[in-house]
Amino acid sequence: MPFDFKKEFKEFYLPKNKPEIVTVPKANFITVRGKGDPNEEGGAYQRALNVLYAVAYTLKMSYKTDYKIEGFFEYVVPPLEGFWWQDGVDGVNYSDKSSFNWISAIRLPDFVTQKDFDWAVETAAKKKKLDCLLAKFETIDEGLCVQMMHLGSYDDEPASVKLMDDFIAKNGYVNDINGDRLHHEIYLSDPRKTAPEKWKTVIRHPIKKV
Repeated sequence: MPFDFKKEFKEFYLPKNKPEIVTVPKANFITVRGKGDPNEEGGAYQRALNVLYAVAYTLKMSYKTDYKIEGFFEYVVPPLEGFWWQDGVDGVNYSDKSSFNWISAIRLPDFVTQKDFDWAVETAAKKKKLDCLLAKFETIDEGLCVQMMHLGSYDDEPASVKLMDDFIAKNGYVNDINGDRLHHEIYLSDPRKTAPEKWKTVIRHPIKKV
């Protein structure tokens, strides 16, 4: 059976639909950074996803090529993740999506090195005719966070965020969202195939002790 990050690390990918505090270990990701409305047809966000998945699946299927990655094992490509912020906005203003800055990300297995990543970018660019140089190899260390499973539309996330805010306040923490620690979402549903009321999204915020 291929290694499945969601199943092996349930505490980070499958939380309950109520707030909980976790310490998230650092991990490596494929990332693409950009700005603008994620719903814009053919916009920067949609192009970023094409690049992310092209590189992710090139690495996943590398064992079928002449390029061999040391320590490779078969795995399920982890879910899409996103880090979001808006300049001059405390938290997230869901009504102004055009002002979003974002980092779209897909987690990498630990055996993938910068050298392997560079090979995948070059290979995916040739095969898919995409500008895969947009993709970067980044290590993200989130540390202490509050998270919960949000059920429903992305536009309804403020209700879950309020539950998280109330929970940390009762437990002696405050939000620590800043230029380095960001609002984080992990997408467990395909919005093209699932009704909005059934979407599952992990919402995660960095926190610190009061």
